[in-house]
Amino acid sequence: MSMRKSQKIAVLAGTLVDTQMGITLLENHGLAGMAFPLAENPRRQVEFQLMPLEEKLVAVRMVLAAAVKQGCYRVLVYCNSLSGSVDFQALEAEMGLRIVTPMDTYREIAWQYQRIGVIAADAQGLSGIERILYGVNPEIELLESGLLTVVEGIEAGESPEKLVERFRLTELAAWFRECGAQALLLGCTHFPYFKAVLEKRTELPVLEPSERMIRLLTEDYDQSIIR
Repeated sequence: MSMRKSQKIAVLAGTLVDTQMGITLLENHGLAGMAFPLAENPRRQVEFQLMPLEEKLVAVRMVLAAAVKQGCYRVLVYCNSLSGSVDFQALEAEMGLRIVTPMDTYREIAWQYQRIGVIAADAQGLSGIERILYGVNPEIELLESGLLTVVEGIEAGESPEKLVERFRLTELAAWFRECGAQALLLGCTHFPYFKAVLEKRTELPVLEPSERMIRLLTEDYDQSIIR
């Protein structure tokens, strides 16, 4: 059965800010979301990701059960780091609930580029992205950086222009390009916040997963679950 726009999609993310970003993404595509943040700030979210696996699974199962109880039809995990630290494909099969994460989108780019620059919030996000890209294409080369301080700047409401300047993201993109990167992947769902500004300052294609996640969410369940 195809998804109906009147049905709620649970948005799981690290903090209130990126959870709201996920809600806004859904609303921009005519979809309704319900927020389920897992931490009050980025540092607490990192602490959550570093918890023992069983503790994380208990917490996430409780959130997913609450989402189902409140009528949510599908789940958008709008957080790369969370997606990299929990096996949501296993939870999807276990709970019979369609769950889409940024990791689901990266398989498509693994064969499109030989070398990619990746910026993520932390090592958890980078690890998940590595697992997908190297798993699909063992020959791909990755240049990587974890930028939790940029996430904190976004959460504090700093302007995209100031963030790009203060954290020298133009120079970072230039370094990736000089090292042979063919594209720059924004491996944190906070980072589309400054995408438009950065795109004007680099010749690299700037990639991020949001549009593909929307397509996966709105595809027929039986077809899209095979991925």
